[in-house]
Amino acid sequence: MVRFAGQIRAGGEVLDVACGGGRHAQWLAARGYGVTAVDRVPFSPPIPGVQFVEADLEHGPWPFLSRRFDGVVVTNYLHRPLFAHLLDALAPGGWLIYETFAAGNAAYGRPTRAEFLLQPDELLERVRGRLQVVAYECGIVEFPRPAVVQRLAAVVPGTIGHLDDR
Repeated sequence: MVRFAGQIRAGGEVLDVACGGGRHAQWLAARGYGVTAVDRVPFSPPIPGVQFVEADLEHGPWPFLSRRFDGVVVTNYLHRPLFAHLLDALAPGGWLIYETFAAGNAAYGRPTRAEFLLQPDELLERVRGRLQVVAYECGIVEFPRPAVVQRLAAVVPGTIGHLDDR
């Protein structure tokens, strides 16, 4: 997330999906982005500069049907029915930054159930034909704990200029 967040339009609107305690929302807000964070339970205390939306993303309606964002960030969360909504939520020039656990993670701990683990190259397949992939990784990470993950940074096609080296 840190590597590619700087590619999002300066001062742009970013959606932090399944934000948990809000660490990414707080990091983005501190860098001047307008941040909307969504999860089932509000983080406490509130984070200055972050608009929180309480929503059950797995059982309720998608709360952002009419909104577009310059960036959508998802980490350590997978609910496959949301992929179409995530892609539709991107404004022209918008970036999707996604990282979560992948098949093989059971050797390192939770999650272990297939519905919570990306299959090989699944992130690539989910954005194929919709976004231009700028970076993709799949493998074992050591930090913050050993895990198997997939990471993707992708942008709405035709809108990428040069990549800042941030």
